[in-house]
Amino acid sequence: MRYFFHIAYQGQHFSGWQRQPNVKSVQEVIEQTLSKILKTPITIFGCGRTDAQVHASQFFFHADIHSDIDFDLLYILNKALPSTIAIFDIIKMDGLPHARFDAVQRKYDYFVHTYKDPFLNSQSSYYHEQNLDVHKMKEVVNLLPKYKDYKAFCTHPDKYEHTICNVMEADLLIDKNGDRIRFYIASNRFLGKMIRILMGKILLVGKGELSKDEFESYLINLQTPKLLLPAHPTGLYLSKVTYPYLDLKPRTEFLSAKQGADWFSV
Repeated sequence: MRYFFHIAYQGQHFSGWQRQPNVKSVQEVIEQTLSKILKTPITIFGCGRTDAQVHASQFFFHADIHSDIDFDLLYILNKALPSTIAIFDIIKMDGLPHARFDAVQRKYDYFVHTYKDPFLNSQSSYYHEQNLDVHKMKEVVNLLPKYKDYKAFCTHPDKYEHTICNVMEADLLIDKNGDRIRFYIASNRFLGKMIRILMGKILLVGKGELSKDEFESYLINLQTPKLLLPAHPTGLYLSKVTYPYLDLKPRTEFLSAKQGADWFSV
């Protein structure tokens, strides 16, 4: 029987979602824990791959479990996992749906704070920039849904069959004090470090070191910048994953009520 697991995790203590040799990954921790509870080897398949230190406030993986579950697996799994990983739902699925390949939209949020705050440092990226031009940043963010090929904003474009991404939404928000910024983007797929590279260039626009025309030229000419300069990983969250047959609201209120902030479109 195939099950979908609806989860969230803080990524700062992990080397990303995907199992890799000699490093700690979210996938490995969950697989080891599930295998121990169910007393049989379990392999799980995630809805995507997050980089080292990147968070997920909504994430799905699937697993095939052939034995009967006659106990409260949700409760036991949450007790056994570290506090940085939470399991919200375990959903029995019909057929063999795939957590990664069936997803039709993924949404990411990226948070920046421009003042030093010890309580935000593991949740948001700190950039000591007091004079960011958020209106110019918003102008380049508005360009993103107009273009489909993101070859210029990818670390290794040649490893993909194509670099087309259907960006459905993108926006830039600011909090009421004007010192925290939230960038969000929704697409059917993303390329390697694409969002962090985009955010790095958006910040350069805000600092006046990159013009709107220069930013747009990357989307038009598909020329990779000489310096990609991805933004820090800490502020990035996979925040929503949607399937044709499954569209759950994120269980955490973290992103919508983060530290009590009210977010406004620039």
